[in-house]
Amino acid sequence: MKVCFIGFGSIAKRHIKNIKELYRESVQIDLFRSKRGEQDGNSAGEMIHAVYYDRDRLPCDYDVIFITNPTRLHYNTLEAFHSHGRHFFIEKPVFETGREDIKHLGLRPESVYYVACPLRYTNVIQYLKKHVDFSEIYSVRCISSSYLPDWRPGTDYRDSYSAKRELGGGVSIDLIHEWDYLCYLLGEPERVKSMIAKKSDLEIDSDDIAVYVAEYRDKLVELHLDYFGRVPVRKMELFGREEVIEADLIQERVWYRKSGRTIELAEERDAYQKREMEYFFKLLGQAAANPNPIGRACRTLQIAGGEW
Repeated sequence: MKVCFIGFGSIAKRHIKNIKELYRESVQIDLFRSKRGEQDGNSAGEMIHAVYYDRDRLPCDYDVIFITNPTRLHYNTLEAFHSHGRHFFIEKPVFETGREDIKHLGLRPESVYYVACPLRYTNVIQYLKKHVDFSEIYSVRCISSSYLPDWRPGTDYRDSYSAKRELGGGVSIDLIHEWDYLCYLLGEPERVKSMIAKKSDLEIDSDDIAVYVAEYRDKLVELHLDYFGRVPVRKMELFGREEVIEADLIQERVWYRKSGRTIELAEERDAYQKREMEYFFKLLGQAAANPNPIGRACRTLQIAGGEW
């Protein structure tokens, strides 16, 4: 199989590493970069076959193109490189607003357009999907809080795309994981109220807090996202007819508060990301259904942006 990565940041490097560990020599990996830099070629060791800088020289026979450049470039990248590949893996968030003209892209019915949704594949979320009857849950409280300067050790957070609104940064979109797995578990809400703002002293021009209340037919959901929490928290609380369930994605466990039962779900660091990659490659052989096509990812993005 022949694949090409458009963009070569930390996310792309992690995907490349996982692909090579899973498929070894059966996958050829090329890079396309907009300009030459210190990280070209050998920064990924022997995993990179070729690096291209001129789109006119890029082959047009890739089985998969991975779009892993900044969010604001995703739409134009898919449009520009559509003729170079058969299938596409698009890093989240899919685009900037979710209201982009998808029809203009001329998507092919025989091709797979998959938008990354890695937290769905964690042991915690999979446990909830399989073992919780959400029709008996009246309310969900969800939080993802962490300190942006700690996200990427050794780099200045002020230079990251997360800090810059023009690059698609901002906690409401950056932490779209939460809305993705909430929609995966509960479906799409009927309506959403949101407050999205910049309130901390972080030196960024993007939003650093987003608070939502979403209404479903039979339940309410509260979601809190921020960039300034000095102690990382990522968990859900499910308030139901018989139980209160706490699902902690950092501690990797599910705790039934009333009964006292605890389910430990620890896994290796990259395990859920490898599961996502395995599932994606199954899609290419039509051995599975696409759980997150572009249209669905755009609806999730609209919810995260507070437009629902």
